[in-house]
Order: sequence, then C-alpha cells, then structure tokens
Amino acid sequence: MKILISADMEGATGVTWPADVRPGSPEWQRCRELFTSDVDAAVRGFFDGGAEHVMINEAHATMRNLLLERLDERVDMLTGRHKDLSMVEGVQYGDVDGIAFVGYHGGAGMEGVLAHTYLANSITGVWLDGVRASEGLLNARVVAEYGVPVILVTGDDVACEDALGYAPEARKVAVKDHVSRYAAVCRTPARTAADIRAAAREATALAVRHDPVSAGPHTVAVEFDAEHLAMAVTVVPGVERVGERKVAYTSEHMYDGIRTFKAVTTIAAAAIEEQYG
Repeated sequence: MKILISADMEGATGVTWPADVRPGSPEWQRCRELFTSDVDAAVRGFFDGGAEHVMINEAHATMRNLLLERLDERVDMLTGRHKDLSMVEGVQYGDVDGIAFVGYHGGAGMEGVLAHTYLANSITGVWLDGVRASEGLLNARVVAEYGVPVILVTGDDVACEDALGYAPEARKVAVKDHVSRYAAVCRTPARTAADIRAAAREATALAVRHDPVSAGPHTVAVEFDAEHLAMAVTVVPGVERVGERKVAYTSEHMYDGIRTFKAVTTIAAAAIEEQYG
C-alpha cells in the first residue's frame, strides 16, 4: 500500500501570518519545524496503519520547506518546483492507493487562516463547474481521475469544513481554529502531532483505489483583483475573459485543467507590480 502526502504550509500548526510561510524569513525558519512535525506525524500514522510506502510531495511556494532530516527514515520526499501536477505530483503513476492533504487551507474569497488559491492576494475567487473552489477541491478532482481517494485532511477548522464537500469520508484534523485571516486559536505541536498520527492511522483503512472518475468537461473561472491580470492571462490558449476581472476556460480532464490553472497563475504573478498590484 502506498500513500501520497501533499504537504502545504498555510494550514500547519502555529502558522497565522504571511511571514510564517515566506521562505527566508526568521518566522519561516521557526515554522518549518512545526510544518515538519505535522507531516512527520502523518507519515508515522500511515506506517502505524500498515502502509508499506509513504511519499511526501512538497506543495508550498518554493516546495523546499520541510526538514528532511527530521522525518521518519522510512519516508521518501519529492521536493522542488516544476512538476506536471504541482501539488499532487506522483498520483498519476498508478501506484498510489490514497492521498493526504496536510497543511491545507481555505480558498480565495473564503474565510480561513491565510485563505487563498495559489496566489496570496491577487485572486479573489476560483470556481470549478460553478462551485467556489479551494486548492483542496481542485486537487481532489484531479486525483479522482486516477482513482485515488483523499483519506486525510489537516489544516484549520475552515479547511476541515471545506473538505466535507470534496472528501466527506476522509479523516479531518483541525490544528487551529480560525479567528481571522491572520489570527487563530492554536494547539501545541505535541497535541497536533498526536491527533494527526492517530487520524492517519485510522485513515489508512480508507486507502482503497476506486474506478477513475472523469466527469468532464470541467469549467474553471478565476477572478482577479485587477483588470490587467485578467487581460494578461488570456495569452493562455482557451482562456477567455468573461468579465472585467474574470476569466474562464474549459478542459476535458482535470489533468489539463490544473495545468492550465498553473499557467494562468504563473502569468498573473509575473504581471503584478509591487506598488499597484
């Protein structure tokens, strides 16, 4: 049995503001340890539950945040950027039985600690087939096309509530309770590690591959906070403006849908100016 962990950072224990997740800052250095503790707890829990192979795919920012030397020696970790499926890279090879979303968060335009979708501020909303979408929902639809169930979700309480919509059977662990975008009631890493490990152990039983689900075509709409970003991303084939600050595109499969989304966000990020967005 192989488990894949998609590891994001905004939903990690103790993380509450941008510097906590900004690579290179002193706060990030401290929160890397908290992030690593959450992920390692999931790894150990999956091995406790009988997993034979656990792979971590780093999914935050530079995708070079976790402390490899602090992880259980049995695990493998994919670290670094530029991967076909970005946050869920590895699911496409046919050997993954279940996936965990560790450190996830609410989506752009939602409540939640550091809520966003790919870009920190410039995207104000994302919709998948008419439903407001978080990264969790987008990624869940991708892995469903490979017959892989989402079996564990950790993050703030908003992320766990969001997961009820796309992975109702998955185990959920809230490591903090949302107060505002930059404030939360946090549990200690000793408590969250114990909770995550116990949930991962239980979640291992849910790692049963199912028939691939392809309910396409899928339409993704993205709303920005500035008109020029909507204009800029229309250089991506198939992406069209559907409003002053909103674009949309349709893909037959979510494999293409998420790759197009990555292209849209990459171009939008390059079009943002420091002072005026």
